[in-house]
Amino acid sequence: MPPGPDGFVADPAYRHEFERARGLLLGHRARWRVIYHYDADGIASASSALRALARLGYPAQATALSGVERDRMAELVRATAGPILVVDTGATWADLYAPHPYPVVVLDHHQYPGVPTPPAVPDHVAFVNPLDWGVDGMSEMCAATLTWLFTIFLDPLNWDNAPWGLSGAIGDRQHVGGFRGLNAVLVDEAVRRSLVLRRPGLPLFGPTMGAALTASIDPFVPGLSGRPTEVGRFLEGLGIDPARPPSTLTPDESARLVGAVRDRLRSGGATPEALEVVGQDRWIIPSLGLDAEEVSNLQSATGRAKTPGVGVAFALGDAGAAARARAAEDGWRKGILNGLLRLEAEGVNAMNFLQWFESPDTTLAGTQAGMAILYLLDPHRPVFVVSEGTKVSARGTRDLVQRGLDLANVCRGAAGVVGGEGGGHRIASGATIPRGSWERFLSEADRLLAAQLAPRAEAR
Repeated sequence: MPPGPDGFVADPAYRHEFERARGLLLGHRARWRVIYHYDADGIASASSALRALARLGYPAQATALSGVERDRMAELVRATAGPILVVDTGATWADLYAPHPYPVVVLDHHQYPGVPTPPAVPDHVAFVNPLDWGVDGMSEMCAATLTWLFTIFLDPLNWDNAPWGLSGAIGDRQHVGGFRGLNAVLVDEAVRRSLVLRRPGLPLFGPTMGAALTASIDPFVPGLSGRPTEVGRFLEGLGIDPARPPSTLTPDESARLVGAVRDRLRSGGATPEALEVVGQDRWIIPSLGLDAEEVSNLQSATGRAKTPGVGVAFALGDAGAAARARAAEDGWRKGILNGLLRLEAEGVNAMNFLQWFESPDTTLAGTQAGMAILYLLDPHRPVFVVSEGTKVSARGTRDLVQRGLDLANVCRGAAGVVGGEGGGHRIASGATIPRGSWERFLSEADRLLAAQLAPRAEAR
């Protein structure tokens, strides 16, 4: 284990970026505006940032962005008469910060489109991005683990931001198959410090085994999820009482259940990464008495309910916010489950290199797409979903990324053709497009995907 966070990465750009950002923040004892993305990763990032600012005695104001919103970001920068900390967004708009007369610190793990990596910025602007020092922002470090690490650079007491680092990484699905890269370094140190405990078992949450498996969305088990009668028969066939709480399973019963669920998913054609979710280590947060995935679900649900501030307040210890987050999680889970059951029954539309569907659940559509491609749909074509005719989410698989998939470029390019904007990661991306342009967007996305995937497809 390296002696401290300054030694976690050998590339000198790593320490340089963190020191520059730390210097700007510690040198300006003022009211900071924290701008964050409204998903689980963004909310978790803001949680760590605000906890660290409070520890420093800095006042702060937090503002969420609900999508790819350049105009909204520009408006916020103009309206802020003070320093700004941007987390889990911002790399797409590197040009917006130089005119701001106060310090701007950006902590992001997304690609910089159309500018050098890292971009040239004036002295009062700092970018910290794992892509600049050879760490993959799609699989080895998300915004929440990046922000957690930054807060440790500010003060080692901020190792206790571990719950929010893990919850954000899980929200960005960087836990599948186990944490890797710099994420793993951070999590291993958190385990060493007893801030996190490892436990085996299925990610099932609910008062009873029957209720937990019936409500399960990750894994979503076709033929079982959403079907209490079938779940009861399945569990009884394994010698497990559906009325028992999940926490009472013995190691042998847990292993038997994991094996049976994995076999059922495998026979149904689930992707390899979906199978990895089943039975891998769980990460328990002793200070909260919760599984880190539960924390992630609670924060994600508040964002999708358009109340991301509740997710942040939960992290700051607000008991009322915790109750509201649980209520939001119940609706979030049911919405995703109903969407998956709808796709299981109705299927999706297919083009040459993509598949697509429409969702009435604007804030849940991306999660529905991500779960569907893992457990229900053709894993050889990325899936696109549109809501309200203007909000697009796209999801792929690790195998597709290895074949050349880059959904960030596809969403950015296709959105640009129709007068919208897009971006994100190779495996998960999104776009905002003008109403009435969905068909043209899809056609352009299919053309761009052909350039990425057709050569590999023909080689097979």
